[in-house]
Amino acid sequence: MRRRGRNRVISTAAALALLLGSGGCEGAEAPVDKPDLGLSSTLPIYWNETAGIGELLQDAGEPPWPRTVLAERFDLVPLDSLAADPGLGTLDALLLVQPRALSAAENVALDDWVRGGGRVLLFADPLLTAHSRFHIGDRRRPQDVVLLSPILARWGLELEFDPEQPEGERLVDIGALEIPVNFAGRLGPTGDGSDCTFAGGGLVARCRIGEGHATIVADAALFETHEGDSAASRKGVLDALTVDLVRESREKRD
Repeated sequence: MRRRGRNRVISTAAALALLLGSGGCEGAEAPVDKPDLGLSSTLPIYWNETAGIGELLQDAGEPPWPRTVLAERFDLVPLDSLAADPGLGTLDALLLVQPRALSAAENVALDDWVRGGGRVLLFADPLLTAHSRFHIGDRRRPQDVVLLSPILARWGLELEFDPEQPEGERLVDIGALEIPVNFAGRLGPTGDGSDCTFAGGGLVARCRIGEGHATIVADAALFETHEGDSAASRKGVLDALTVDLVRESREKRD
């Protein structure tokens, strides 16, 4: 049974989360015992995009819609580092969305955690199309090009990108779901014995890694919003993609 991380060391991100409150599910009664979901992303998923802590504390707007969706099923745990003590072992599941480049220690920690039974959903976009208020080169800007080759190679995957593909958002069928993408990547096996299945022409890879699982999506346009877009269909896709994390993490704990 995976140990819940209630006594974890409070990071900068987690401290802000406690200060600002969980938000997202106003007026709804949350389940008594939701699984913990670690969250690491350079996109404005937990907080709205702000210039600094002062602006963040003054932000009285609605939380980003992905946070609202995720908070219905999980206790969200924003992470500064994947290698910080007490580590990923306290988590039930992990969501990585266009994360910054991982350090060597973080790559090792993530790989060890998944092989030990962890479940991770990773969005790795080779050319991010999301709008940002910050210019290229600004450290507050989301990661434009994902830099995760070491961990993907460790899992027997390579991420390819076709610059000649048509520009503009489109839907890709991965079975029961249609995922919005824009300048998406393509995942494929490296030939080193990866245990993965692929859908959507390589848009999605689902891999068995040791005792755990990793689902990788080679695009992050799902998290974008556009003027006049209610995001209703995007909410449904994100919720469906996290259903397996909910079920598998509960099975792991029981």
